[in-house]
Amino acid sequence: MLARKGNGGAMNREAVDEALTSRRSVRAFLPDPVDDETIGEIMQVAARAPSGTNMQPWKVYVVSGERKEALSQAILASGVRPEKIEWDEYKYYPDKFFEPYLARRRAVGYALYTLLGIGRREVERMRAQHDRNFTFFDAPVGLIFTIDRRLNVGSWLDLGMFVQSVMIAARARDLHTCPQAAFAPYHREIRPLLNIPDEEIVVCGMALGHEDTSKPENALRSERAALEEFVSFVR
Repeated sequence: MLARKGNGGAMNREAVDEALTSRRSVRAFLPDPVDDETIGEIMQVAARAPSGTNMQPWKVYVVSGERKEALSQAILASGVRPEKIEWDEYKYYPDKFFEPYLARRRAVGYALYTLLGIGRREVERMRAQHDRNFTFFDAPVGLIFTIDRRLNVGSWLDLGMFVQSVMIAARARDLHTCPQAAFAPYHREIRPLLNIPDEEIVVCGMALGHEDTSKPENALRSERAALEEFVSFVR
């Protein structure tokens, strides 16, 4: 567990930086369970994320065991391929990618498939890897995040800060995560299994658990743009 040090209980900079920089999308998990108490602690800490006028617009559905398995099977049995499914609640990606975003997307995809030994023309293997999203990459815990559809863009920003906080709180407990927008278009399969009301939009899923360090995909370390590419000091 990451340490908390400092005089008078002051938060240690190294511990916070370590939690942030060690967060990454883990795509293979051990079956080791994560107890409800730990999950509750993570959510309680993450709920300190900021939100406009303290609206706290986030909802989380925690699935494990048979319910998680049923959710995975419902999506995989739907017969609708991810490349064909309609994003009818919201769109995560642009209709057409452009630079510099296209190059970054291609780079991380190429790096992942190279680690897995999947060639560019091996479409079925690519699809099989993508389908692992829907088993939460074998993590013992799956999270589904929703938001009230009557809220506006600002509340979506708040939800994003909450989702990030969940991932950082998980790292403080030696756990890893993988945020997964892939679940969003399958809201019709997800709703009845989790009793999600129609007024909530399924925004994303997240795998939560202990990293399987033996799997090659977990060696992936995605690159980040240089500071000068996204920061402007205006004086």
